[in-house]
Amino acid sequence: MTSAGRDPRSLGTAGLISIGGSVGCFLLTALLGPSAMEPALPGEPGQPPYSLTVHPSPYLVIGLVVVGIVAGVAGLGLCFTAVQRGWRPRPFPLLIAGLLVTAAFTLAPPIGSSDHLNYAAYGRMAATGHDPYTTQAVDLSGDPVIGAVEEWRTTPSVYGPIATAQEAFASWIGGGSMRLTVFVLSFTNALAFVITAVILYRSAGGPQRRLRGVLLWTCNPLLLFHLVAGAHNDVLAIAPMVAAVALYSASRGRKGAVGVLRVLATGALVGAGAAIKLPAALVGGGPAWVLARRAVRGRGVRGRVDGLWGVDRGALLRLVALFGAAGGVALVAFTLAGPHAFDQLERASNMVSFATPWHLVDMLLGKGGQRTIIKIGFFALTVALVWLLARGLPRGGDVEESRRIAAALVLAWLFAAPYELPWYDGFGWAVLAFLPWSRFDWILLAHTGALSLAYLPARDPKLIGLPGGLSWLFTVVRPVVIPLVLTGLLIVLVRECRRSGSPAPAPGCSPRASAGSRG
Repeated sequence: MTSAGRDPRSLGTAGLISIGGSVGCFLLTALLGPSAMEPALPGEPGQPPYSLTVHPSPYLVIGLVVVGIVAGVAGLGLCFTAVQRGWRPRPFPLLIAGLLVTAAFTLAPPIGSSDHLNYAAYGRMAATGHDPYTTQAVDLSGDPVIGAVEEWRTTPSVYGPIATAQEAFASWIGGGSMRLTVFVLSFTNALAFVITAVILYRSAGGPQRRLRGVLLWTCNPLLLFHLVAGAHNDVLAIAPMVAAVALYSASRGRKGAVGVLRVLATGALVGAGAAIKLPAALVGGGPAWVLARRAVRGRGVRGRVDGLWGVDRGALLRLVALFGAAGGVALVAFTLAGPHAFDQLERASNMVSFATPWHLVDMLLGKGGQRTIIKIGFFALTVALVWLLARGLPRGGDVEESRRIAAALVLAWLFAAPYELPWYDGFGWAVLAFLPWSRFDWILLAHTGALSLAYLPARDPKLIGLPGGLSWLFTVVRPVVIPLVLTGLLIVLVRECRRSGSPAPAPGCSPRASAGSRG
């Protein structure tokens, strides 16, 4: 067919235009200044980030974000379809475009939630000699930064020690200015986003895989919205996580010290990610699985049986090195953070967010009364999803296996977790970018899009003065519609895993070529 609707170049161009429109909606929302989507940032005049002070209507800014989300999902969908039909644009210009958009968002105030206010407050606590793991914002309400916190005012920090160090660094530069402190936080988060983009680009095996990484990460408008424009610190954990996956699965020397050093570095990166946000540690399961299986099978680099009882002692040594390095880095970080760094974990483990399927279970069983049942269900569902995803995600050789298992662990957590927010999906997009094209890209796209529509905005409607005409966003869409949609997506995910023990054909390639590709 030669019609415009069938022409891959036309589809791809339409997709990029839609992505551009999506990004434009998000950037315009930020530049309009404080609104229902953007908390005010107290500080000295002339300090970054920069915006107008238009006081836009909640209807306008929420409408802009809705259009941006829908356009972003549609744009990515068109690009996915175009690539499947043979569209092959040069990935480097797209990489540069994504990085320029990242820079633009960094200069504008964060939108979508008020989490960055909490980051700044925890950093201010650490910089002024208070323990952010025991101090509450209400305890220091007279401070110009800590007193500006909107939500979670009675909750100490739930973030890892490296995240706290970033927050303290931002506070050291920003001082008593919330505005400047938030800008430094946004800048360091954007730097982590850029580092992740470069790692994905440089570790890809060719133009097609580079294009995949650029579309799934650098030019992904939903990630630009949540991780860059939203200034969420999840991207800090994603950067070392991606570096760990790329480093382990890079071409290796034949054996010996080089292999051990690479595994040690991989473990250290996994530990660093966990010291920012614990879920980053999940990617360590990929290398651990490959090394453990090789050790048990007892096959050395030339196929012979090594060691006692047929155990490959080299693989066993590297497995110990992996766990030792990860545990060592995490242990040092949490030890330096003090004895209270884990205090909030128990509280966090009992939380159920409104937009997950578990919220429906929570309501049916009696809200808050049956969290043990939900925890058991979460564990069982996670195990089942890991097993299904490990079988269903695109397969390849030994290198691809570590990436596939890492992706299975991360995606299982995202789809099974009782507490899930849209920016958490950044973990999934990052690991999925290492794998060949598959239908799982579409499932995650629908997942992120649905969650994004659930939090418009991710702020307390009473604090922002949300009009009554928009209350249905909080009473119907978030707690009812989106949980039902995500339940349906969970069923689709399970069916897709059972349907495909091998990947869907990579765009423009035969199934055989897809399975054997490297990134």
